[in-house]
Amino acid sequence: MAYNLLKGKKGIIFGALNEMSIAWKTAERAYEEGAEFVLTNTPMALRLGNTHELAEKCNALIIPADATRIPDLENLFAKTMEHFGGKIDFILHSIGMSPNVRKKIPYDKLKYDFYLKTMDISAISFHKVLQTANKFDALNDWGSVVALSYIAAQRTLFEYNDMADAKAALESIARSFGYIYGRKKRIRINTISQSPTLTTAGSGVKGIDGLMDFTERMAPLGNATAEECADYTITLFSDLTRKVTMQNLYNDGGFSSMGMSFRAMQMYNRSLDCKECNGKPLDEEPGLDIY
Repeated sequence: MAYNLLKGKKGIIFGALNEMSIAWKTAERAYEEGAEFVLTNTPMALRLGNTHELAEKCNALIIPADATRIPDLENLFAKTMEHFGGKIDFILHSIGMSPNVRKKIPYDKLKYDFYLKTMDISAISFHKVLQTANKFDALNDWGSVVALSYIAAQRTLFEYNDMADAKAALESIARSFGYIYGRKKRIRINTISQSPTLTTAGSGVKGIDGLMDFTERMAPLGNATAEECADYTITLFSDLTRKVTMQNLYNDGGFSSMGMSFRAMQMYNRSLDCKECNGKPLDEEPGLDIY
C-alpha cells in the first residue's frame, strides 16, 4: 500500500544491482511513494546487473559513478541537479564489498591492500558522497541521507571480517556529518543496521545461511527482509522523521536487544529433555513457566 510519503521528492539511490539488492527494493518503494530519483552504480556493476530494468520500471535516469572516485561523484551530482533542475531530497548509500571476505582471508591474516579497498568502498565512499554533496549544496533543507550498516559494527561476528571495521567507520561518518549537516541545513543522516539479508553481497559472506538461521531463532520478530528494510528507509526519507538524525537504527526483529532465546538455545542443546518444554516440538516456544 502506498501513502504518497515521498510525493514531490527527488533523490539518488546508490547500489541497486539486481532484484536481491536492498537498494533495488528501496527504489521500487520510493517510486510507489511518489519519488523521482537517479540510479547509480559503478560502470562494471551496471554491465553485470539488471539496473536498466529497474530504471525502465521506475522511469529513472541512470548515471554511472564509482563512489570511491571524486570526479565520478562530482559528475553524478552535477548531472543529477541538472536533470531535476535543482536540489534533491534524499540519498541512499547501499554500497559494500570486501576482497578479503570474497577470498576467505581470515581477519588475523588480512591482505592490507584488500583491507584498504574494503574501507574505501564500504565506508570512505560514504564520506566522499557526503562531502561532494556538501560541495555542490545538493540537498534541500530537511533532506535525508541513509546508509546501510550491520550489527558487526558493535559486536564481533565470526568471519564478518574487515567488513565489521568498515561498518563501524560508516556509522561514525554518519554521526560526524550528521552534526555538520544538521547544524547547517537541518539535513538528517542515519544508518540502518539491517538483519543479515541474502543480497548478492550478503551471499558472499561465508556461513550466511547458518547466520541467518541463528538470527531468525534469536529475534522475537524474526529477520527483517530486504522489502522491510526498504519500507523503513522510506520512512526516514519522508517528513515523518524530521527530527531523527545521527542514529544507528536497528531493523533486525529485536535481535540487537537479545541475549539468548529458547529457540537459539536448542541449536546448542539438542538433548534437551522434552519434559522441560512441556512436550512441545523443538521448534515451538514453551509456555512462560519454562523461563
